Amino acid sequence: MNLAAANLATFDRERSGGGRLSIAGVDEAGRGCLAGPVVAGAVMLPPDWLPVGLNDSKQLTAGRREGLYAEILAGALAWGAFAVWSREIDGTNILRASLRAMAGAVRLLGVEPDLVLVDGNQTPPLEPVCECVVKGDARSAAIAAASIVAKVLRDRIMVELDGRFPGYGFAAHKGYGSPEHLAALTSRGPTPVHRFSFRPVANLRQSRLW
Repeated sequence: MNLAAANLATFDRERSGGGRLSIAGVDEAGRGCLAGPVVAGAVMLPPDWLPVGLNDSKQLTAGRREGLYAEILAGALAWGAFAVWSREIDGTNILRASLRAMAGAVRLLGVEPDLVLVDGNQTPPLEPVCECVVKGDARSAAIAAASIVAKVLRDRIMVELDGRFPGYGFAAHKGYGSPEHLAALTSRGPTPVHRFSFRPVANLRQSRLW
């Protein structure tokens, strides 16, 4: 076990009271994107088990995330994922949509953990006890695993959307506001999967029907 993974495991072991409490980690991906859903993942890991190389998803290559995703799904006690799409994000706001996605992912675990470790500083509407962990994907093993599940699934969705809406580069930038994406928005207008409440999408005066 590498040092990063060991530190992640130690954090969760302390929160579980040495294994007395069952723990789930939950995290989201895509909160700052201009297009596509926000996706949350929730994971419960077996005590004293970690996939080799587990780390914050942002510190991993796409290929390594895919490999760890397969290991996590195979070895986890339970996992769930939930997406909230653009129109609902526009109808509420990204914070509420992210928290709803997190709650949905935890409910899809199929079992109720004693404690949910939540990445960030606000908790989703859930019955189990929740604890906020700022920068949790770099501190907690369960949250790190959840971050990988959320990121991999969301990236796959964006690759699929790239096929449905060619010319925007979704497969490359995954909906973030890259120069390529902004240029496509300016020249082609937004798609139905863009977030119209987000700048610069909200500032566009043109649109395109799909």
